[in-house]
Amino acid sequence: MKPLFITGIGTGVGKTIWSAIVTEALHADYWKPVQAGFDDGTDSLMVRSLISNSKTTIHPELYRLQLPASPHISAREEHLQINLEKIRVAYGDLGSSNTVCVIEGAGGLMVPLNENEFVIDLIKALRANVLIVSRNYLGSINHSLLTAKVLQQQDLPVAGWLFNDRFMDYENELVNWTGIPNLGSIPFTDDINREFVKEHALKLEPVLRKIL
Repeated sequence: MKPLFITGIGTGVGKTIWSAIVTEALHADYWKPVQAGFDDGTDSLMVRSLISNSKTTIHPELYRLQLPASPHISAREEHLQINLEKIRVAYGDLGSSNTVCVIEGAGGLMVPLNENEFVIDLIKALRANVLIVSRNYLGSINHSLLTAKVLQQQDLPVAGWLFNDRFMDYENELVNWTGIPNLGSIPFTDDINREFVKEHALKLEPVLRKIL
C-alpha cells in the first residue's frame, strides 16, 4: 500500500476529521500507529464511526498508550520505548487488498516519539507522501509556515494542504508563500458525522486521484 501520512501544524487542528475524509474519499485503509491517551476514545474508533464505505480496514494501533501526553512520555510511563523500525515492519505486515493507507500522526512533525526520534523521522521511515492539516487560530500562520519549511528542507514529498476553519485569505496566502497546493477546506462545525465526511470526501476524491 502507498502510505499517505497526515500530519498537523499542532495538536487539535483536525487531523482525525481529515483522516476520515481522506480515508472515505479513497476507500483507503487507516492506521494510527501511536495513540497516546484514549479516555475519550481513540482516533481509530472516531474514524470508524465517520466512514461509510465497506472497503476500508481500520488497522489496530501498534502503541496504545494510556497517558494523554507526548508519546515519548506516555511510553516511558508504561516502561516502553517507541521503536520506529518496529512501526516500519508492522506497516509492511498490515496486509490489505487496498492500494492506499492513510496514516495519522501524533500532533505535529517535531513531536518526540522517543528520546532521539520525532514524527518527521517516522514519515521518513515509512517513505510516505505528506498531507498537512492547518487550522486557523492566532499563531497558526507561523506554525503552518514552520511545518512546511521543515518538510521542504528535509526534501520530503508534500502532496498538499488540508484546511480546517475558513478565514479571509489565510489559505491562499499559505499556498502562495509555500508553493504547496490547497487540496481541500472544511468549515468549522460542531456537527461532525458521516454525512459531513461523505460530502467532503466526494469533493476531495478527484483531487486526490490526480496526485496519487
